[in-house]
Amino acid sequence: MQVPHAATTHDDPPGGRADIAASWRRASLAGVEHDGPFSRLDPRDIDPNSSLLVGAGPVLDQLEESLVGTGYSTILGDRECRVVRRWFDDPQTRDGFDLLNLREGASLLEDAVGTNALGTVFETRHPVLINGPEHFAEVLRRFSCYGHPIRHPLTRRIEGVLDISAVVDRASPLLPPLIARAVHDIEERLLGGSRLSEKSLLAAFQAASGHCRDAVLAIGEDIVMCNQAASDLLSPSDIALLRVLAEDPPGKGESALRLTLDSGRAADVTVTRVSGARRGVLLRVVERASGPHLTPVTISTTVVMRAPAPTLVSGPPGTGRSTRARHLAVLPTKVMRAATALLEGEAAWAKEFAGAMRRSEGSVVVDGIDLLSDELLDLVIEAVDQRSRPQLILTSGPVESLTGRAAVLAGAATVREELTPLGARRDEVRDLAASMLRDVAASESVHLTPGALHALAAHSWPGNLRELKAVIAHAAACRSSGGIAVSDLPEGYRLTTPVRHLSALDRAERDAIVVALRAADGNKVQAARELGLSRTTLYARIRQLRIEGF
Repeated sequence: MQVPHAATTHDDPPGGRADIAASWRRASLAGVEHDGPFSRLDPRDIDPNSSLLVGAGPVLDQLEESLVGTGYSTILGDRECRVVRRWFDDPQTRDGFDLLNLREGASLLEDAVGTNALGTVFETRHPVLINGPEHFAEVLRRFSCYGHPIRHPLTRRIEGVLDISAVVDRASPLLPPLIARAVHDIEERLLGGSRLSEKSLLAAFQAASGHCRDAVLAIGEDIVMCNQAASDLLSPSDIALLRVLAEDPPGKGESALRLTLDSGRAADVTVTRVSGARRGVLLRVVERASGPHLTPVTISTTVVMRAPAPTLVSGPPGTGRSTRARHLAVLPTKVMRAATALLEGEAAWAKEFAGAMRRSEGSVVVDGIDLLSDELLDLVIEAVDQRSRPQLILTSGPVESLTGRAAVLAGAATVREELTPLGARRDEVRDLAASMLRDVAASESVHLTPGALHALAAHSWPGNLRELKAVIAHAAACRSSGGIAVSDLPEGYRLTTPVRHLSALDRAERDAIVVALRAADGNKVQAARELGLSRTTLYARIRQLRIEGF
């Protein structure tokens, strides 16, 4: 791999980006050197049957097929930031990574290789674009890389990171939507895999607890089940301890150990792996005297409970921020809307918020932090640091548009979801339209015909979900039964002209250009500037991708 010498070897990265500067400081404090070898890599064996690899495999196969001939490469890291899959379109790049020992099983955390699109994502917990010289290590500065976290849809835990890279002169500003789409598909497959795993775990639990008076628990990646005997015997601290044991059972078959429960009583625990359930185990807990065949285990059961960091759901108006926030919330849920402060006064809003935050369970959704006054934002910021409080979920416009205290509050959210405009995810329109129709249809027989679905999928949806919902309501009013045809749609939504088949990369570019043009009110000069393209290049891509209406 030919790597040009980079002149930037000081501890201040080029460009002045705060997140990159912070990453460089972390790397320096960890003792990573700009021009030294990657001496801290510790390659380990990887599990080819892990839920991440099983879920990501088909998605990455399709993505990488669309990238053949582009010079791009992809790297998938697991929840420990270890490389579990690599793909290179350029054999020279692959050979260069091999020479650097950046192989499968190697950890790419910042304390090993400095600023990079996998390790830095693990530190910041949000997508990161790293351009050439912003890499801490000189040998990586010929690349521009974009890393995106992969979160489990149920637990919201980061399961891995997907990175796409290219040499600097080939990198495109349109990579983020391409990777975001792939990550979304991987997360959906993780959800499906969890459901299959849960079925296996449930079957094993029912079989074990059906005729048993002992305490029985089933623990998987995302679920805990227990019978009444377990609920009576075990405290929350005991269950937390057993979850730790389930992560790494003492043996591969059936094993036994002795624990001291939170109540001070001794208990014997039998741990059995469950076939077909990822990381699934059955635990039988019996309060009895110790036996010579058991292995004593001393583990502290002290669990320090602290409220989790807030979750932020951001995106343009109409993308479903409020709906998504309520979906993430746990009951009981209190929704605090910024509009209420404008209508009823800030004092009333502050009093209601303070009352909601006195609970230690449930969720509080603060809907529209970018519309709150500085005084109310200060109140929410103070609540973030409470040791005992409900789950806190925030919604806002696009993160890059936040300023002042709203940006400070958003920065406290380590779990983030950024919703994209509906026009950038047209493949979801069919399912969304069918779901909306079920809510407003006169009868269950009312449905969307294939022609109507095709027309809806062809629209650009500048008004996002609200616009789609209005169109569905209009169409549903035209039919009391049967299929909704194209003629039942409002006149401006009947276009069914087929669009030529586009590759995944072309679709991502098209969607990114449409979003930029819409944000610039059709001003192509401004859109080109936002996309980092020349005006000539933008015009050419608009013609090639058949983008109309601007």
